Amino acid sequence: MVNTKEHEFFMREAIKEAQKALAKDEVPIGAVVVCKGRIISRAYNLTETLCDPTAHAEMQAITAATNYLGGKYLNQCTLYVTIEPCPMCAGAMYWAQLDELVYGASDPKRGFSLIAKNILHPKTKTISGVLSSECSDMVTAFFNKKR
Repeated sequence: MVNTKEHEFFMREAIKEAQKALAKDEVPIGAVVVCKGRIISRAYNLTETLCDPTAHAEMQAITAATNYLGGKYLNQCTLYVTIEPCPMCAGAMYWAQLDELVYGASDPKRGFSLIAKNILHPKTKTISGVLSSECSDMVTAFFNKKR
């Protein structure tokens, strides 16, 4: 079982990815996929860079992780993401049969839990609020600067 310090360690790695997105003027959301205690993929939002509305951090991380593992299932993996995933990303996690989702801040406007909490695979465990303030502050500052 993973303890709080481990969750915070991996969330800080996701925050590092979000900072890379920020440097590219992308919405600062980052993600990492962990399998058996080891990071197997890292990603951040690339929707503007790639002109692709599906290039969310989670989608990029899932694709990289499944490529690394050589299969489409992440049933032994945990995805850490700085902000609550949207329904599209949650749907991708369903199809990947993700074992565990850990996210930082809730997304009160576009998070999957607003639509349907059961959009994730029934076996996917969820933990929210890990380093929530750090995760939300980065996104809030980004959008405040845009306004």
